[in-house]
Amino acid sequence: MPENSLSLSELNGQVSDAIRDHLPDTYWVRAETSDVRLNRNGHCYLEFIEKDARGQNIVARARGVIWNNVYEMLSSYFETETGQPFVSGLSILVRVSVDFHELYGFSLSVVDIDPSFTIGEIARNRQLVLRKLEEEGVLTLNKELTFPELTNRIAVISSPTAAGYEDFCDQLAKNPYGFVFYTRLFPAIMQGERSEPSVIAALEKIYAHKEHFDAVTIIRGGGSSSDLSCFDSYYLATNCAQFPLPVISGIGHERDITVIDIVAHTRAKTPTAVAELLISHASKTAVELMDLQQRLVEKSGLILQSLQDKLGELSRRMIHSSRFFVREELSVVQQLSIILNHQAKRLLQAENHSVAEKSQYIHMASPENILKRGYTLTLKNGKIIKSATELSEDDIIETLFTDGKAESIITKK
Repeated sequence: MPENSLSLSELNGQVSDAIRDHLPDTYWVRAETSDVRLNRNGHCYLEFIEKDARGQNIVARARGVIWNNVYEMLSSYFETETGQPFVSGLSILVRVSVDFHELYGFSLSVVDIDPSFTIGEIARNRQLVLRKLEEEGVLTLNKELTFPELTNRIAVISSPTAAGYEDFCDQLAKNPYGFVFYTRLFPAIMQGERSEPSVIAALEKIYAHKEHFDAVTIIRGGGSSSDLSCFDSYYLATNCAQFPLPVISGIGHERDITVIDIVAHTRAKTPTAVAELLISHASKTAVELMDLQQRLVEKSGLILQSLQDKLGELSRRMIHSSRFFVREELSVVQQLSIILNHQAKRLLQAENHSVAEKSQYIHMASPENILKRGYTLTLKNGKIIKSATELSEDDIIETLFTDGKAESIITKK
């Protein structure tokens, strides 16, 4: 065995001494938290990581620890200042001491934290996302959509068990105007690492049936500010910004404005406020319709009155014209009556003369008149005999005279 060989514990001991000698102070370190967990003794164990500029690859990693007495104080301070608990995925600035234990190896022990750095990082990340959306020309696309006059078919993205969702539905159902709203829930995970793809998937389902809806609401109630990180996501934001229906956000935090709140058509503070916004919009539409109805009735009345006045004037003109026309026609009728009467008299006189002449001719040709002139009339069986051939021997004939008649028997022809 070489004389200068070392055991592992000896080597680790020298490393520990070297680190203590060369890095004796505490240092402010920028990093991202990962795998944050508490044990039953209240100690917080985690990893500090650093990613490359594009945020894709981890370029540095170190084990970290916050002892229970320090963690209790720092976590409370951090949450009070930032509005969110100390969890994984945060950009932080912490003051650490560098330790190397012969058994547990290298670690960073946290002794202090600067919450303002985390707040600044969150704001910086939001600004980067907003700037990217603006450069792509999609930042205000959803805001430019026209809110439908009648907005009562609502697609809702929320957790089905969220109290905020129940408050939203209850507020709509009990609106004081009796408006009817049709809502359909598209369930989504509203916090944690899976929330971003879950909400995007819900938007895609709504898009497939977009003709059945007037607007989309994204609502959640309460929760810590750290749960809002997914709503600062670029991919979720670009989906909302370019969605073809107006998006209303009701994330549930008054002081925290997320990227989704900014790109959405309208932002409301809470799910209940979203419902109140929809009710208010419906009420405004109802008032406008009632006003339009009133103006329509008034305008129709004016038109009818105008037509009535014109009809009255036309009636008066027609009466005046008809009187003049009647007088003219009456004069013509009177003239025609005189002419007709004169013509009728002339025709009647001519007919009377013709009748008289025919009557005189008939009188002169009548059998009575002929008998008076000395002629007789022979009848057989009541019929006038015009020829001797009509008679036979033993026929009884009747002879009429002007003053009587006589019967005879034909004895010889």
